[in-house]
Amino acid sequence: MNMTHYMELLAVNQPWNLIIYMVIPVALAEALVATEFFVVFNRAQAGTLRTLNKWLGIILGFYFLGIFLNLMITAVPNIAWRGAADILAVGSYLSGVIPLMGIALLELGVIGKDKKEDEKLKLHFILLTVFLIVAHIAMVFGMVDPAIMGWNPGGAPAPLHHGHSQ
Repeated sequence: MNMTHYMELLAVNQPWNLIIYMVIPVALAEALVATEFFVVFNRAQAGTLRTLNKWLGIILGFYFLGIFLNLMITAVPNIAWRGAADILAVGSYLSGVIPLMGIALLELGVIGKDKKEDEKLKLHFILLTVFLIVAHIAMVFGMVDPAIMGWNPGGAPAPLHHGHSQ
């Protein structure tokens, strides 16, 4: 079966690429989501869970910035795209840097410093939600055989429909 560059990245250099590009960011993101539930539910502005939530957001944001920069420098310039699924998977994965760095910068007080605590909490929640959406888009399209969405591994464009030729 053909695979997207997203899936290929995770499959090569086992187990290191899987750990670096999937396990660590997903574990941090899941921990961030779990603490976010309690922070939002309790409207916590202080305490152990709020502190953990803050540091998870900062660490995840900068960790993913490192992934983004690494891939933008070493991998993306050399990609021979494998169709729409490949572009959606890789693009969605890389776009996760925007909401994650937004969270890190919010936690560090670089952005949103004039906002009330409730507004910051809402922005944090929205940014985390955006990250979860793009991460899931990346995972779904990353697991698709790119030929299903029109990529032809032989190089010629795949036909758009299966009609009768004249």
